[in-house]
Amino acid sequence: MKFEIYKFNKVTSTNDIAIDLITKKKKLSGYIYADAQTKGRGSNGRKWISETGNLFSSLFFSLKENYPAFHEFSIINPIIVSDVIKNFCDIKKINFKFPNDILINKKKVCGLLQETIFFNDRKFLIVGIGINIISNPDIKNKYRATNIFSETNVKINISEIINQLITSYENFLLNINRYKYAKYKKKVDLMAIK
Repeated sequence: MKFEIYKFNKVTSTNDIAIDLITKKKKLSGYIYADAQTKGRGSNGRKWISETGNLFSSLFFSLKENYPAFHEFSIINPIIVSDVIKNFCDIKKINFKFPNDILINKKKVCGLLQETIFFNDRKFLIVGIGINIISNPDIKNKYRATNIFSETNVKINISEIINQLITSYENFLLNINRYKYAKYKKKVDLMAIK
């Protein structure tokens, strides 16, 4: 599977655009990213603060019969995305806080939002991926936020992360027959923090 790329200047939410591409344009898969989001959202109806210069993206694809179950993607997605982040923060400790936060040094750097929709007798998975590249909101809770630049002092080209995310998902789906739930579950358990 090859993901077609859709680039936007400003959107309400990249997940909203994914839904439109599926239901109005009849697309079966794609990767969306935008320079700005006006109504980015996180899990449980929370707002995702979308500061300029960070990554706001979603990918979507039709769930085929031989694909893992929807709930298994809540383990697969953080592994795929954190492996990409590690390429830019390899000296830092990367953890996962269930159900959707990726942390560097116990500070949130990425949020994931997994949704499904049904359209034309097909089930689609939409994965929203927000990564703090150069800035982050000042969140007042147990886990503060951070960004890749603050943690590494390296400025990253967003297109590098996008290319790696797309390649990682394409490779995962291409080699779906090699997927083993137990292997991913063990890895996510080792990364998980309470």
